[in-house]
Amino acid sequence: MGYRVDVAGEQEKRARSSSGRQSLSAGDWVDIALVALGEGGLAAVAIEPLAKRLGATKGSFYWHFANREALIDAALARWERLNTERVIVAVEASSSEPVAEDRLRRLFKEVPAAGGGDDVEVALLAEARHPQVSAALRRVAERRISYVTQVFVDLGFSHAEAQRRGLLSYTFHTGQISLLHADPDALPRTRQDRRHYLDTLIHTLLRAD
Repeated sequence: MGYRVDVAGEQEKRARSSSGRQSLSAGDWVDIALVALGEGGLAAVAIEPLAKRLGATKGSFYWHFANREALIDAALARWERLNTERVIVAVEASSSEPVAEDRLRRLFKEVPAAGGGDDVEVALLAEARHPQVSAALRRVAERRISYVTQVFVDLGFSHAEAQRRGLLSYTFHTGQISLLHADPDALPRTRQDRRHYLDTLIHTLLRAD
């Protein structure tokens, strides 16, 4: 249910070769803010260190944003688009028959099964009490659970039962993301074991009580 936000590469390299308000876009600042967030949490999203990484001045920042809070809002909005809406669009575009079950399987395949994960999401979960972060996490959780609930409705479950299974699915997602960072060796490591793990999960979620 999530993509790892990975924008440091060419984006940061290009930004480092730029300077000044005319060379950098608001998107450059948002991208580097997401990189910093994944690396060091919300505290790492600070104007001066980000300007240094971009080879820019604070004036460039204030050309695009009124303050740090505005940058955080923009970064959170971009994370929501990348890690929720883009995933849903990709799942809908690539699914095949049987449509609903295939959408469910695709969703779980988007959750990294070994290593990596979503550093930004882990950082945000650790900052869940921050007002801006808590609002974004709430929106994302509601959107993801709503989408998975609809998948279960399409599979023939009642709306109440679909909501229950949608919540169970999202609990799996958040639990796996946390475990990937806390103890990744606890998860299946080979492709065959990961496939069996996923098959067991989907079989459990689809089983009629």
